[in-house]
Amino acid sequence: MMNRRAAILAGPALAALLALPAAAQEAPTMGVVVKIGGIPWFNAMEQGIQEKAAELGVEAEMIGPTSADPALQVRAIEDLIARGVDVIGVVPNDEAALEPVLQKARDAGILVVSHEGPGLQNVDWNFEMASAQGFGEAHAELLAQAMGGTGEYAVFVGSLTVPLHNAWADAAIAYLQDKYPEMTPVGERYGVAENVDDSRRTALDLMAAHPNLKGFLAFGSQGPIGAGRAIEERRAVGQVHVFGPFSPGQGRDLIHSGAISGGFMWNPMEAGKVFVTLGDMLVEGQQIADGTEIPGLGVVSPDPEGHDIITDNLVAINAETVDGLAEMGL
Repeated sequence: MMNRRAAILAGPALAALLALPAAAQEAPTMGVVVKIGGIPWFNAMEQGIQEKAAELGVEAEMIGPTSADPALQVRAIEDLIARGVDVIGVVPNDEAALEPVLQKARDAGILVVSHEGPGLQNVDWNFEMASAQGFGEAHAELLAQAMGGTGEYAVFVGSLTVPLHNAWADAAIAYLQDKYPEMTPVGERYGVAENVDDSRRTALDLMAAHPNLKGFLAFGSQGPIGAGRAIEERRAVGQVHVFGPFSPGQGRDLIHSGAISGGFMWNPMEAGKVFVTLGDMLVEGQQIADGTEIPGLGVVSPDPEGHDIITDNLVAINAETVDGLAEMGL
């Protein structure tokens, strides 16, 4: 079956077919491939995808691989191409690994939308709910204040190939080097923050090897959880500080115990809704231009050359906000 983008590009006759009343058309189809399935962050995203799909009359599903392996994302996208969906969404684990298969999707006439992939080229649009620099620097400043501007800290990312996590880490480290030169990172960044157990073990190892370690910047939703649990085990609450994005429902007890000090996030449920909204807009042929209003993102000023839509929709996670955020299902 020819997907809608192919139909739009194929000529006036098929384009006219798309102008028929909605009841005479098939619902747009969309598959969103995320980094890994079964964790609270992407569970919330899936809920947003399903809610917005039902509202707009889109057939949408989320595919979450069993591990953060770029090859599994490629395989899932290949399957969506074979099925001839109208839109593919992706939250990349490795941008370089995905470029060929995303090019294949676009060559097949499939629209491509990404999130947390500002370096991707083979997309129609990539959307962000926070700038990479602003997100990294905001977390760095929280850590600096907690550590008194001095001491050793460690940096976790989802993996060394996750583009946005490493952009946040780059921004945070550069900020601390410039503003707080007495703060020094231990080792290189550690690619463990998509797995609670790996984050916990690495945090325990680092605290044992570096007695003066006073903080963790954990970029990846499982990183703060694992590091927080390690701090509780070492009875180091109040001595070692953890900041990073995580699901409030998963981390609320660690926030209240002080094992996680705080962080910032955007609403993953809202990001799921944006995937469907943006995909549906593109299927309908709507242009994304300066001043376009996209529900969930607001009025946008896109970068057409970079295919990026970057907004600022940060939410603070701390002892005052975490319960309310958790009660929202986040």
